[in-house]
Amino acid sequence: MPQIIVLPHVELCPDGAAIEANSGDSICDVLLNHHIDIDHACDQACACTTCHVIIREGFKSLNPSSDEEDDLLDKAWGLEPHSRLSCQARVGHEDLVVEIPKYSINMAKEGHR
Repeated sequence: MPQIIVLPHVELCPDGAAIEANSGDSICDVLLNHHIDIDHACDQACACTTCHVIIREGFKSLNPSSDEEDDLLDKAWGLEPHSRLSCQARVGHEDLVVEIPKYSINMAKEGHR
């Protein structure tokens, strides 16, 4: 069973976490099920960027991103080459190291389009 290691985040996970995950689960679901309240303003419909994460290790084990996800990621704060929307990224068979960015942009709430 793969593990998701969440790097410390001041508000959401101050001490970091190591979480067992099932292959095929979204990173967002795994975090939420373990009381790491990552934003997910669009209810995981791939319509915002609030659940943006950076995959520090294990990126290649994730499912490929869709064109729709890639287009949204272009609008994410702190975009990096290994950024994903956690609602779309499915855990593979390798361990992951995940960083939750300090900020997120809520496109719907903040009036962006």
